[in-house]
Amino acid sequence: MRDNDESVHGRAPSNSLQMRGDCYILLVSYLWYIKLSSAVPKIPSPQPRRRLSREERQRQLLDVAWRLVREEGTDALTLGRLAEQAGVTKPVVYDHFVTRPGLLAALYREYDARQTALMDAAIQASEPTLPGRASVIASSCVDCVLLQGREIPGVIAALTSSPELEKIKRECEVAIMEKCRIALTPFAKTGAIAPAGLWAMFGATEALCYAAATGEITADEAKNELFEIIVAMVDRGARDT
Repeated sequence: MRDNDESVHGRAPSNSLQMRGDCYILLVSYLWYIKLSSAVPKIPSPQPRRRLSREERQRQLLDVAWRLVREEGTDALTLGRLAEQAGVTKPVVYDHFVTRPGLLAALYREYDARQTALMDAAIQASEPTLPGRASVIASSCVDCVLLQGREIPGVIAALTSSPELEKIKRECEVAIMEKCRIALTPFAKTGAIAPAGLWAMFGATEALCYAAATGEITADEAKNELFEIIVAMVDRGARDT
């Protein structure tokens, strides 16, 4: 009997220690898992994509359109291609511009608005003399074209593809020439500048700016030549009126 009792009681401590060891291992494993889980950075939930306003979408489309013209040329600019590059559906682009001529007109109007703002600021800050006004007019015209890059000559050329676009181009030209007339008339000997002289000046401006944009002449060469043309036009006003 003693031998049996000892055998029974002798196994009990061994089983108890094994159970305690198993529990200890489970506890340590659980604590390690908790620590590891807390150390792993949580991936933030993706934020919902913000819907662009109509003005923001228009800005995005115009920026992409300018890039397309610069990289691939005006002929590559279609509404479908613009939609593809901007990552939007075709109806979105059609809603903003309706037609390809509408897109070209929007590009030219943006260029014209930039040129007008640049010229207004330059004239306002210039010296009230003929050389002062002629210099800022020449510089602002050339700088605006160069600021837009080589793509603007292609857009201007494309505007002659339809009477509607040619009309828009002519309206913008007339507005710019009127600004030049107002700025230069005080220095004309007769107090007036003939329209023929203004058109000649504008034709020379377009040709010189195009040559500067394509690298055929330097920007300084274009500005200096245009300056001389403007001064000569104002000085000979007495013979033309």
